[in-house]
Amino acid sequence: MKILSLPFIIFILIAVACSGPLVQKKQTMEQRLSIFTIGVKDLSAMRAFYEQKFGWTPEAVNKDIVFYKINGSLISFFSARALMEDAKIAYEENSNRHYALGYIVNSEKEVDELFAQLESKGVTIIKRPVKTFFGAYTGYVQDVEGNLWDIGTNPLIPLDAQHNVVTHKDIRHLEQ
Repeated sequence: MKILSLPFIIFILIAVACSGPLVQKKQTMEQRLSIFTIGVKDLSAMRAFYEQKFGWTPEAVNKDIVFYKINGSLISFFSARALMEDAKIAYEENSNRHYALGYIVNSEKEVDELFAQLESKGVTIIKRPVKTFFGAYTGYVQDVEGNLWDIGTNPLIPLDAQHNVVTHKDIRHLEQ
């Protein structure tokens, strides 16, 4: 029988310790953000501010919503009243709760699986996923302080291999 040297044993112990936990806990949701949607009272004023003061260029825009690409994600401005309606939450004029964090996956199946996992963990489902008029499939959950997460898939927002937002396709044809 061969006896291992103390330095070799120490090396092995350090290597195992530095490799992370022996049992990896599977995440329900990857630690990323696809879209941050802010509900606004005056979309024109917000566009003017971000485009004229910050010099930002819209990625996609129509009369109802504007998207700006920020690295691998998007920030969007949308009517606060319409955002709350979409989430099936009563609109409150003086509330600062007019936003939603967006998490995009690649398929309706992934959306349904994610909602099932979240529900099994006791996450409050605000609105179950539904198909939208523009082809998205999306629903809402909330965290313990009531912050909204809009989780879904959207054919207008392609993702790269790391699930970063690539772009937002043209939406002018969607104006209602």
